[in-house]
Amino acid sequence: MPHASPWWTPDVHADRRPFLIGRNRIQSALRRYFGERDFIEIDTATLQLSPGNEAHLHAFATQALGPDGSVQPLYLHTSPEFACKKLLAAGERRIVCFAHVYRNRERGPLHHPEFTMLEWYRADESYETLMRDCADILALAAETAGAASLTYRGRSCDPFKEPERLSVVEAFARFAGIDLLASLAKDGTTDRESLAAAMREAGLRVADDDSWADLFSRALVEKVEPNLGFGRPTILDAYPVTEAALARPTPRDRRVAERFELYACGIELANAFGELTDAAEQRRRFELEMTEKARVYGETYPLDEDFLAALAIMPEASGIALGFDRLAMLATGASRIDQVLWTPVAEVRR
Repeated sequence: MPHASPWWTPDVHADRRPFLIGRNRIQSALRRYFGERDFIEIDTATLQLSPGNEAHLHAFATQALGPDGSVQPLYLHTSPEFACKKLLAAGERRIVCFAHVYRNRERGPLHHPEFTMLEWYRADESYETLMRDCADILALAAETAGAASLTYRGRSCDPFKEPERLSVVEAFARFAGIDLLASLAKDGTTDRESLAAAMREAGLRVADDDSWADLFSRALVEKVEPNLGFGRPTILDAYPVTEAALARPTPRDRRVAERFELYACGIELANAFGELTDAAEQRRRFELEMTEKARVYGETYPLDEDFLAALAIMPEASGIALGFDRLAMLATGASRIDQVLWTPVAEVRR
C-alpha cells in the first residue's frame, strides 16, 4: 500500500492551508488578548539542564560540546515552566509565552513530538483567575475562527457557555462510581488496596504491579475524561496532591491541590496550578517522581537546582500551560494535530 503524500506536496498543502491560516489568526488574537492585560511576552531557551521531573514525561536528550571538548548533557524542554518561574523570581509579574516544546514517545491524532505550548503566569493572583482566562480564550478562539462551536470527531462543545467546574472527587463518583477520598489519608498519603477494590467493583482492570497513581490514571482516562467538555467546557479541579507535583495544597483540604485541567470535546486542553513555592517540598516531590520513573522506565532526569533555588524568592503565583495546537484544531475543525502544524516533524516510513 503506498504511503500518503507528504505535507509539502501542493495538493496536501492546499487542503491544510485553511487550518493553518486559522491557527495564525487565533495566535494573533491571543497575543492581543494578553497584551491588553499587561502581560509581557517572553521567550525561553529550549535547551535545559533538566527537561522536567514528571515520571511519565519523556524528553529528547543531546549534548553541548565546550571549546575544550568537554561534554555537558542537555535536554529539549518538555515545558517552559521552570524558566518562566525563574522570571517570576526575577521580578516579572505577568508573563506569557508561545513555546515550542518536545516530548518523546508521543505521536498520534492529538500528540506530536514537537508542539506549541501557550503558558502564562500571574504573580500574586489566585488560580481561579486562570479559570476566567480559559473561558475567555475558548470564546476568543472560536470567534476568531468563525466557529459557533468547538468540534472533534462529530462531538461539540459550546465555547461561549460558562465552563462547568467539577472536582476530581465529584467526577470519580459521577462517572466511575468510585469514592476517591476513601483511598486518601488526611495527610494526602494513598491507600492502594482501597482504590484497587473500588476499581474492581467499577469493572476496571487492576494489575498486580499497579501503583495507586497507575490506578488513578486508568480510571481517569477510561471513565472520567471521555465524559468531559461536551455541550460546554469542563474545568476538572482539585486533584489529589500526589497527582499535582508542582501545585500547592488547597487551604480547605490538604488531600487535594490547587490544580485544574480544562477539557473540551473530551480533550484535555490545559493544566493549571496554584504554584508550589516550598523548595524543600518541591524537591521531595521531584525525587518521588524520579524514583517512580526509574521503577517504570529505568531512567531519571537531573533536578534543576537553579529552579529549586529560585522558588525561595518566587512570589505566590498561578500558572497554566495550554496546548495551543489542540485549541487551534478544535476551533478550525481539524481532525488531527498535524493539520494545524505548518511543518510537521518527519516520520520514518517503514
